[in-house]
Amino acid sequence: MQRFRQTFLAMASQHSIELCCDDPARARDAAQAAIADVLRIEAKFSRFRDDSVTTAINRGAGGPPVAIDTETAALLRYADRCFVASDGAFDITAGVLRRVWDFRSASPRLPAPTALEKAVALVDWDEVEWSDVEIRLPRAGMEIDFGGLGKEYAADRAATICRERGIAHGLVNLGGDVRAIGAQPDGAPWRVGIQHPRVPGSAIAGVDIVDAAVATSGDYERYVEIDGKRYCHILDARTGMPVDYWQSVSVLAPLCVAAGSCATAAMLLGQAGPAFLEGQGVRWIGVTADGRLMGDAPVA
Repeated sequence: MQRFRQTFLAMASQHSIELCCDDPARARDAAQAAIADVLRIEAKFSRFRDDSVTTAINRGAGGPPVAIDTETAALLRYADRCFVASDGAFDITAGVLRRVWDFRSASPRLPAPTALEKAVALVDWDEVEWSDVEIRLPRAGMEIDFGGLGKEYAADRAATICRERGIAHGLVNLGGDVRAIGAQPDGAPWRVGIQHPRVPGSAIAGVDIVDAAVATSGDYERYVEIDGKRYCHILDARTGMPVDYWQSVSVLAPLCVAAGSCATAAMLLGQAGPAFLEGQGVRWIGVTADGRLMGDAPVA
């Protein structure tokens, strides 16, 4: 059985799709269809595009409801489940905090306390009015951000599209968040390396998955250092400050969107993360701020 691998750029990351198939044309068609859908999801839900659903919703904050389709409503329902399960730690209205945190500045500074306070005041998923057909952000300045769900949702969609086109064995890797299609052709599991949060290009562990997913949330992809302290892009919705208990958390789950949201919620919950993950029934690997490896996932 031949292996077909294609790389591509989307969502500001490098991705790859590896498919095993005796028919190169079928593998190529499946990969192209999957990539097209990843790009569709990016265009539809990116907060950086003027024509996206997310921008339309945010632009309407404080005004009348904005009509939404079934796909957007499904993501909102899942975001609501994450909010409830994490006791409010996972909140898709927290994207507004990035107005006061600049993780690209050559001379980063801590946000002014008054600016941070004003931004935190706009974070409250409980206030959002939504249904299967519309959503309304009740106060001007509020925003939603699907950044904690979009890439992982796209990985699941890509895997589904490949299956629908007759692919029984494959691996979708969207920026390190991985969804396996079945096992390898010989029945062996897919082995996925877990990025070392302090040694670029190195793995701190590896896990085996079959028809499942593994996703990682960490403090190492986007961060700034101020007075010798690291401040990462994962921001606590309740305080507006970056999390600092974990260097990274990786979660194994049947779906990539579940793995990714659980990993992010655990990062946000800090010391309470392990209890949360146990309650969700998922396996995990975490690296604490002082470099200790924790978790119950079988390490390969």
